[in-house]
Amino acid sequence: MKTVADYRHIFLADVPLMDVRAPVEFGQGAFPGAINLPLMNDSERQQVGTCYKQRGQQAAIALGHSLVSGEVKRARIAAWAAFAQAHPQGVLYCFRGGLRSQITQQWLQAEAGIAYPRVAGGYKALRGFLLQTTQAAAQECAFVVLGGLTGTGKTELIAQLPCGLDLEHHANHRGSSFGQRVTGQPAQINFENQFAVDMLRKRAAGHAGFVVEDEGRHIGRCAVPLPLRLRLEQAPLVLLEEPFDARVERILRDYVVDACAQFQAALGALPGFAAFSARLLENLDKLAKRLGGDRHQALRSIMARALAAQASHGEVAAHRDWIATLLRGYYDPMYAYQRHHRAGRTLFQGDRAAVLAYLQSREDLQAPGLAGGAA
Repeated sequence: MKTVADYRHIFLADVPLMDVRAPVEFGQGAFPGAINLPLMNDSERQQVGTCYKQRGQQAAIALGHSLVSGEVKRARIAAWAAFAQAHPQGVLYCFRGGLRSQITQQWLQAEAGIAYPRVAGGYKALRGFLLQTTQAAAQECAFVVLGGLTGTGKTELIAQLPCGLDLEHHANHRGSSFGQRVTGQPAQINFENQFAVDMLRKRAAGHAGFVVEDEGRHIGRCAVPLPLRLRLEQAPLVLLEEPFDARVERILRDYVVDACAQFQAALGALPGFAAFSARLLENLDKLAKRLGGDRHQALRSIMARALAAQASHGEVAAHRDWIATLLRGYYDPMYAYQRHHRAGRTLFQGDRAAVLAYLQSREDLQAPGLAGGAA
């Protein structure tokens, strides 16, 4: 039975991935685009695991064959065959590339006449390769951190750069206290896998470095891995400047207009607006201790009035009041404090056009010398 061990090719070529682990394993961590078509469901896996501990491998294998038999077995083989026929260039894997993927291979061949390759070392080997990818990039690549006050549009600028690494996109979170999205965040492992593949592909395309937005240790509940975080803490800074009114308008668009539309698209008009309103107030409440009781209550009243106006006649202008107050009284002073302590790392600052031109001119980010380089 054929095995595949070129992990780099699998991710660079976006090879279709059939994951035959149990759903609970898949939920804990998976690769971009992988489809879960398990050999055993969670209950069956648990029974087999208990049997293995109590009675040994042969008894566990026999139990597994009895649990996955008859119509259950036929349905699972049919699902694998459909995937293999739709994705003839794909591969399958289990956790370590052992018994489960071997059985899947054998059944596909015997029952459906399909010879389908499995990944040598399975999920564990693929995951290890991506961890090494991140470690290597942190050690070998140039990094520039893009900073700037809240609302300057750093994420938009990152998206304009072929060498931009958008961690907020991979974390499905805007990065601030108000950054949650209705669709939720990926598992930590999925987050790490997604941006590792992103870095791998950008390096293979010839980029020797990356521009990364200035983030904290966490983006929502997703933690920036230690090797990358330590590298970014030492990387030079480029600061994006934007007029105050433009920042207010961008936050109004992103965190009110667009966010509300996303909630309503996902949940329906009335339930969506209710969930959006509750989330906005909840996010403000998270800042209560830092804001202080009086300031928090004043801002909460302003926000509640703005939400009431939005609910009654769709008017969002009143939201500008709490946005401007929160920027002036909380986010801007906090940023000024952080900037003071990192002043020596700042290489360049300017408006959007100037910063974009500067980053595009840096040869250490675009140089083709590492095309296909180590990762």
